[in-house]
Amino acid sequence: MAYPEQIYINGTVLTFDFEGTTAEAVAVQGERIAAVGSTEQLLKLAGPQTAVIDLQGKTILPGFYEAHGHFPLSGILEVQSASLWSPPRGSIRSISGLLDALKDKAANLPAGKWVTGFGYDPSKLAEKRHPSRYELDQAFPEHPVWLSHNSGHMGVANSKALALAGITKNSPAPSIGVIQRDPDGEPTGLIQENGALIEAYIPPLSAEQHAEGIRIANAEYVAQGITSAIIAVGIDPEPLVDAYNRKLLDLRLISIPLFQSDYAPNLVEYELGPVKSQGAKLFQDGSIQGYTGWLSNPYHLPSEDDPLYRGFPMLDREKLAQAVFAVHSAGRQVVIHANGDAAIDDVLYAIGEAQRRLPRPDARHRIEHAQSVREDQLDRMKELGITPSFFNDHVYYFGDDHRDIYLGEDRARRISPLRSAVDRGIRFSLHNDTPITPPSPLHLVSVAVNRLTASGRELGPEYRITPYQALRAVTIDAAWQAFEENDKGSIEVGKLADLVILADNPLTADPLSLHNITVLQTIIGGRQVYAQQGIDFNITTAGV
Repeated sequence: MAYPEQIYINGTVLTFDFEGTTAEAVAVQGERIAAVGSTEQLLKLAGPQTAVIDLQGKTILPGFYEAHGHFPLSGILEVQSASLWSPPRGSIRSISGLLDALKDKAANLPAGKWVTGFGYDPSKLAEKRHPSRYELDQAFPEHPVWLSHNSGHMGVANSKALALAGITKNSPAPSIGVIQRDPDGEPTGLIQENGALIEAYIPPLSAEQHAEGIRIANAEYVAQGITSAIIAVGIDPEPLVDAYNRKLLDLRLISIPLFQSDYAPNLVEYELGPVKSQGAKLFQDGSIQGYTGWLSNPYHLPSEDDPLYRGFPMLDREKLAQAVFAVHSAGRQVVIHANGDAAIDDVLYAIGEAQRRLPRPDARHRIEHAQSVREDQLDRMKELGITPSFFNDHVYYFGDDHRDIYLGEDRARRISPLRSAVDRGIRFSLHNDTPITPPSPLHLVSVAVNRLTASGRELGPEYRITPYQALRAVTIDAAWQAFEENDKGSIEVGKLADLVILADNPLTADPLSLHNITVLQTIIGGRQVYAQQGIDFNITTAGV
C-alpha cells in the first residue's frame, strides 16, 4: 500500500469541485491529490513516513491560475529597465521625475548602451503628455533610449534609437501601428502598437541576466499563490526550460504563440519541462488608456484634438476573419486581444464566420481583456461559446482615468461587467496582465467583489460578483478556459497537488480586506515552493 507523503489536516479546504465542497483535510501522494475529506478520515491513511501538517484552521485552495500575463517580463524589466510607474503603483509624477529615474538606472552605463524604462503614464504626469524624443535627447545625448508606456502598447524613442531603427521623416507608415509625426512630418518619438520597430534593435540580455529575470518573476508569482500562468504572447521556451533545470523556475506555464502575419497559423506544438504551447494569439486593437483601443463611439476626451477619434483596428475585419478561420480550422484555440467594443464586434464576426463555415463544439475561443464589452455582445458570446478573460484590475488601476478621460461615466462604470457574464452563465477568467499590473489573484478577487478605483470610488457596483464566483475565475474556470480542468483548478482526487494556503478564508473575510489576505504557503506538485517567513505549521510523522 502506498501511503500519502503529506496530509494537511484541521483546515478549511475550499475544493472548487462541481458541488463546491468544503472539507477539512487533503492527502498528497507524489505530485497528485490522493484523498480529500475530514481530518479523522484522512489520518487513517497515514503511514510511518507520512508528514502530517496541522493547518490550525487556515484555508487551503487550489493554486491560483494567472490566465493572461507576460511571464517572465516583470523580472526581466527589474533586471533591464527603470521603473517609471506613477501612483498608486509608483512615485513618478512628472517628466522631470521620469528622467531622474532613468538617470539613476543609467548612471554606470557606457556611452552607446541602451537606456530603457517601463510603465510611464501620461495621464498621471503633471504635463499630461508623453515625453518627447528631444527631451530624451537632452537628458541622454550619448545613449539610445526607449520608454514603454504602462499599457505595453506603445513607447517613446529618442533620436539615437530612431536612427538605429532607420526611422526618419521619409519612412513609410508601417503596416501595423503608427509612427507619430509632428506637423512637419518628423517622428515625435512616439510609436503606437508596433514597439518592435525599436525593440528589435535593443541587444538581448545575457543568459545569466535572463535567468535572473526568470528567478525574480517566479519568486514574485509563487509568493502570491500562483501555480500556473499563461504567457499571452509566446516566447522562446529554451530559457524557461534551462531555468527549470537549474531550479530557478517552479511555475507551470502555457505559451500562446503569436499568429503569423502572413495568415499561416503557427502550428508548432511542444511540451518541454514546465512549459507547453497552445492556441494562437491575435490582436484586434490596443489599449484604451493609450488611445489605441477600437471603440464604436469617440473617446470621452478626444486625442489629438479630434472629437471623432475612436482608436483603430489592427486588421481589416475580413482579414481578421481569414486569420481566425485558419486557426479555427486547424483545431486550435483562438485567443484574441480586444479591449474596445468595436474591436469586440470584429472578433464576434470573425469567430461567428469560422463557426458557420466549420462548426466546432467546445472550441473555447477566447477574447482577452474584453474591457468594454456590451450586453448585446455578451449575448453573442454566449451563443458562440466564447469565453472572455477579463483584465478587471482596470477598475482599480485605471478606472478613475477611464471615467474622467477615456470613456466617460456611463461606459467606464461597466468595464469588465462580470455580473452580466455570470447572469448569462458565461464562464470566464480574471487576470493581472503582469507586468501591466502586479501579479495578485487576491487583488483581482477584491476588485471583482468591491469594484473600487484607486481613489476609493465605486465604479459600476451593479457589476460586482461574490467572492466564490471571483475565486472560481482564478482557479477552476481559468483552468477550464485553458483545457486543463482535468488536472488543475480544484482540489479533487487525481488532480495535481497545486495548492495555496491562506491566513484567512476569503469566503468569510471582510470583502474590503480580501486583497490583504496573506499567502502562507504555495505548493506545486506536492512540493512547497514558497512559505511566508516565520510560518510554522506543526508537522508530525508516524503514529500521529
